Amino acid sequence: MKFSPRWRVIWLSLLLVCGAAFAADGAPGQAPAGAVRLGQVAQRPGHAAIASANFHATQAGLDVLAKGGNAFDAAVAVAAALSVVEPESSGLGGGFMAVLHRASDGHDVFIDAREVAPAAVDSKDYLNADGSPNRDASLKGPLSAGIPGEPAGLALIARRYGRLSLKQSLAPAIRLARDGFRVDSRLHDEMVGQQKDLARWPASAAKYLVNGQPPSEGAVWRDPEQARTLELLAKHGDSDFYRGATAKKLVAAVRAAGGNWTLADLASYRAKERTPISINYRGYHIITAPPPSSGGVAIAEILNILSGFDMSHLDQAHRVHLMVEAMRRAFRDHNDYLGDPDFVKMPLDMLLSPYYADGLRQSILADRATPSSMLPAASAGEPGMHTTHFSIIDADGNMASVTSTVNYIMGSTFVAAGTGVLLNDEMDDFALVPGKPNVYGLLGSVANAPKPGKRMLSSMSPSIVIGPHSTAVIGSPGGSTIITQVLEGILHFIDGESAQQIVAHKRFHHQYMPDVVAVEAGTFDPATSAELSRMGYTLKQRASWGFMNVVTWNRKTNQLDAASDPRHPSGLGKVQ
Repeated sequence: MKFSPRWRVIWLSLLLVCGAAFAADGAPGQAPAGAVRLGQVAQRPGHAAIASANFHATQAGLDVLAKGGNAFDAAVAVAAALSVVEPESSGLGGGFMAVLHRASDGHDVFIDAREVAPAAVDSKDYLNADGSPNRDASLKGPLSAGIPGEPAGLALIARRYGRLSLKQSLAPAIRLARDGFRVDSRLHDEMVGQQKDLARWPASAAKYLVNGQPPSEGAVWRDPEQARTLELLAKHGDSDFYRGATAKKLVAAVRAAGGNWTLADLASYRAKERTPISINYRGYHIITAPPPSSGGVAIAEILNILSGFDMSHLDQAHRVHLMVEAMRRAFRDHNDYLGDPDFVKMPLDMLLSPYYADGLRQSILADRATPSSMLPAASAGEPGMHTTHFSIIDADGNMASVTSTVNYIMGSTFVAAGTGVLLNDEMDDFALVPGKPNVYGLLGSVANAPKPGKRMLSSMSPSIVIGPHSTAVIGSPGGSTIITQVLEGILHFIDGESAQQIVAHKRFHHQYMPDVVAVEAGTFDPATSAELSRMGYTLKQRASWGFMNVVTWNRKTNQLDAASDPRHPSGLGKVQ
């Protein structure tokens, strides 16, 4: 079904009127009256649970808890261990976003350890001669790397929220890097997939290839250079990484290979604390990521739209129809408005307003898809698992929801010589060419254009959900599908499902452009697929779907439950 130009004008006018009417409504992140806050509940679990993408990382977190650490110390331990055992997804050369909840006073905070553009950034460096995006420059090698944020973020969490020293929390990761661990099938397969690019850079080849080949599955693999970098981080905090010997090695390696980092870029980096986005939905309080994540805004906007529908009596096809239409509208706003809050003025009051959602809801037809025809179509790549998420609840009820990334598989594939640090390729998350899609098919505007010191927009959506009697810590990797995967997980939790049920659910996704519904095999039965096609949807099967890790707490029974995505056996959710 095609909409006439007249309908498009009417719809756009409605959106603009709603936006103008409610731009001054409450502050971003303000919870509606009657929000359920865990800080008002005098209860503690008495035991702890961690769910991460790798059993070594989960065990690192549990070891730190056993030494008297809290959820925040454990978060440092898990993230650092993942840097060693899961380099395809995260590491010291990347960044993370985290939502933390402190049980003692109910304090919620968002930790922004997102990477930033170097001062010498120039969009022309990422263009081919014909003006099209140069994906090799934005995805491989030193030009693709933003200034890392993970070391600063870990040091901040340890300093302000942990009980233990940074040295104690990093000890498990240092031990893994120094003594080695057995390569699992996932890491082996990713090294094989990136072998050609790893071989382009001498330090990358030296670290990841043995006689030109990735280590075999089951082989013991050691990372002595990263062990030394972690030891310096443990001894000096983040000062060595950003202003000391490690900083000098990073800059020398990047510049020798054609990059543009300076010592001033590293010295000026700061991890930041921001106010999370909060929203109420069906009596549940959701605490999620603000910009420079687009995830929390999109999730809030989608839930606000869905709150006006009674979906409990609808068949699956019509429930999916409403969810996809809400996704479509949220991703449209994602593309147009969102960026680094330190650089871009965003209409968050409007985007988070339930009244704005009312206007968007009115544009949804009861049984027909709305074409995404305002921007040219683009092709989205497979989301992959090149990001990671872990969830933690400790014995006192402290919570950490942390999503960490190096962007694409094994980031830039560039290791800075002498450091063992594999750098990210986050520059591709900028709108390097406005109106042209990035590797995930996401479109961007000038709001997400690169500038010196600016954070690139992210889909990472670490979240905490607090209900009348239960709590969930949730998140996932998956590129642009992170937002919709976390959304669907939140809705399953609100529907009363267990952590194991939530992570096992089949998934679907729509991101405005391309105008297709990405579907995991087996998500819909034939009748539902046929009905969605009749409504005007194009369904496209996608093989790769995140790595969700969830911890739930039933506060009635005081039971903790931890679950890792069953699609990937290397994960571990464990209750201590």
